[in-house]
Amino acid sequence: MRFEITENEPLTDAVWDLRLTGDTGAITRPGQFVQVALPGFYLRRPISVCAWGPASLRLVYKVLGQGTEAMTHLQPGDALDLLTGLGNGFDPAVLGDSPLLVGGGVGLPPLLGLAEALLRAGKTPQVLAGFNRAEEVFLTEDFRALGIPVVITTLDGSLGLKGLVTDALPSLRFDSLAACGPLPMLKALHRAVQGVPALYSLEERMGCGFGACMGCSIETASGPARVCREGPVFRGEELMWA
Repeated sequence: MRFEITENEPLTDAVWDLRLTGDTGAITRPGQFVQVALPGFYLRRPISVCAWGPASLRLVYKVLGQGTEAMTHLQPGDALDLLTGLGNGFDPAVLGDSPLLVGGGVGLPPLLGLAEALLRAGKTPQVLAGFNRAEEVFLTEDFRALGIPVVITTLDGSLGLKGLVTDALPSLRFDSLAACGPLPMLKALHRAVQGVPALYSLEERMGCGFGACMGCSIETASGPARVCREGPVFRGEELMWA
């Protein structure tokens, strides 16, 4: 699909907010992703969908290499070629009435679309967001604008609770969990919430983004799975945590 950029602005020193217009009909669930084609780069860049509407798309991305750095130079009016509606996203029906959404750094964006879907389903989510320091915090006000309570943790204690997201769990009440972030964070969450229904979105390097190259394959309880196709969202019991 061809999309037109309407905004591309920094949220922090390393995180940018890209907004586009185009056909989003292929996006059916929060937690899905798009593959962005960039001039001069052979492989597309996978970016999680932050939020979307009938003709609007929001991508929040972190500058991690040459491709995402090139994205920061995109201007309003520029056109982008996107593969959309990729991956298996979050199923709000799997989560309970009071789910906890946990995002670590750039794992937070796909949880905004999930939060909106949960609110439409009559559920009352809360958000737990983990960062290294206060200067890296982003998107938390977007959740609060929806009326969703947000708890922030920072490793250096410069904002919110000092420590990891798992340090905040004892003070929170929830009946299910959805999380996206670095694998060590997801592993720690899984150990801490045994017995609680949980969905985890994995961050993985991808090639094609639609299951053909097998480059993002992992082992699951039911055999090999492609993060780009069967994932990126998996139930906690499906994943091999060792």
